[in-house]
Amino acid sequence: LGQYAHVVEVPDNARWLVISGQVGIDRKGKLATSARKQSEQALRNILACLRDHGMSKRDLVKTTVYLTDSRFIDDFRAARKKVMGSALYTNTMVIIDGLATPDIVVEIEAWAAGRQGTRSK
Repeated sequence: LGQYAHVVEVPDNARWLVISGQVGIDRKGKLATSARKQSEQALRNILACLRDHGMSKRDLVKTTVYLTDSRFIDDFRAARKKVMGSALYTNTMVIIDGLATPDIVVEIEAWAAGRQGTRSK
């Protein structure tokens, strides 16, 4: 079905980071044009949020992926492999009728748990 972990155990003293749904818009405000490119950008946005808080993809615990069409599943999987490599975390994928605007076809929210004392400035 895809690359994900069924379970991730988080240590009691972990520092949580909850990332709102990220879409395929880059820092300049440009929306990627295809489902795969939007997925790649949304995942890169998640990595940027993690970096901004002293974390990395190995700190990811869970993602929830919202797609507007089941035909985009393979695009998302290819993007995930390209951007996240072999990182394993729990994942739920949901096919929905629409997102904030008709042009946005993927949104990904994420949860991460890092070690205490690693908070960035």
